[in-house]
Amino acid sequence: MNDETAKAYPYRPALRVSIYIGERDHHAGQPLYTAIVELARKLGIAGATVLRGIEGYGADAVVHSASIVDLSSNLPLIVVVIDELPRIQTFISTVADMLVDGMMTTEELEIVDHKHGKIL
Repeated sequence: MNDETAKAYPYRPALRVSIYIGERDHHAGQPLYTAIVELARKLGIAGATVLRGIEGYGADAVVHSASIVDLSSNLPLIVVVIDELPRIQTFISTVADMLVDGMMTTEELEIVDHKHGKIL
């Protein structure tokens, strides 16, 4: 972000964590994606979103698809959370214990807060 943009749009550094799991993955008797979103909420993470893929494969190299033929497929999910580093570090250490299979990635980014059409 250049200096002019930084002045016009105040931002703060943050991290995005993307967690790649399967639809059938569970933790403590509930869907893993639900457990992860609930953990993020309890930790006060700024935001969490679950994205459902229509096709993909993981470490097992088995392709899972949302085709009409196979509606019970273990479709890929990505749980995305974004917040500042201290909260994300706590979140990652807890989620790591919840994953049996899956992968996490992190990306540095900058948050520009908007509320009701105004930049905060």
